[in-house]
Amino acid sequence: MWLKNETIYISLHRIIIQKYYMLQSKTIEQVVNSFRTDYVFTYRDLGLPPESSANVIRKLNRMADTGVIQRLSKGRFYKPKQTMFGSLKPSQEEVVKDLLEKDGQVIGYLTGVSIFGQLGLTTQISNIIEIGVKGKKNNTRRGVFSIRFVQQANTITKINIPLLQLLDSIKSIKRIPDSTPDNSYNRIKAVIESFDEKKVDLLIKLAMKYTPMTRAVTGAIIEDLYGEDKARALRDTLNPITVYKVGLTPKVLSTENFKIV
Repeated sequence: MWLKNETIYISLHRIIIQKYYMLQSKTIEQVVNSFRTDYVFTYRDLGLPPESSANVIRKLNRMADTGVIQRLSKGRFYKPKQTMFGSLKPSQEEVVKDLLEKDGQVIGYLTGVSIFGQLGLTTQISNIIEIGVKGKKNNTRRGVFSIRFVQQANTITKINIPLLQLLDSIKSIKRIPDSTPDNSYNRIKAVIESFDEKKVDLLIKLAMKYTPMTRAVTGAIIEDLYGEDKARALRDTLNPITVYKVGLTPKVLSTENFKIV
């Protein structure tokens, strides 16, 4: 009699466990279905109890194996956006969002080719994602994307990120793909021309921690737009006899004060 009761108890326990996992599986599917396409997530984003993490991970991996979701890299998934040409990869910012912000604090920002495109400096795209960070970090990969970290000497804040991205573009003016230094110079100049005085002053302050060539090109643009007095602070940081070989032609430069050729 005791053995029979134990057998019944074990069977009931198995049924309860099975129903629990079925219910949890449906919950996982419902939460994943509520995510927007392009959203990159890990098991933590499902908001389920920590003790369920192993089961959640197994379920997500099964969903990826069957094509319901896509695996970006180990432990990271997304719902692909479907088009007539096939499924799309998530945006670069979505791929590395955890490397840009943590606990509500900015810890990095996108730079490189993706930003060159946003600024209208190039039409090319790249699987290399560059991130400006404070301090040194080792490069890594996520799926098809190579992630490179670029050290930024300035403090990174939401307010100064657009200016840092602009200065990074000036720093890279000789290697912006599908462009020339002249074209890039004119485009960057047009962006700076739209700034108010407060933003121009902040740009100059941030430029002080960049390379001499970056300070020279920034100074030339500032002088061209706002006069010698505004650009003097940058010019005073430079060696007066150094020539900066940027590849700019006289037709885009209206000043010789920064020794740029």
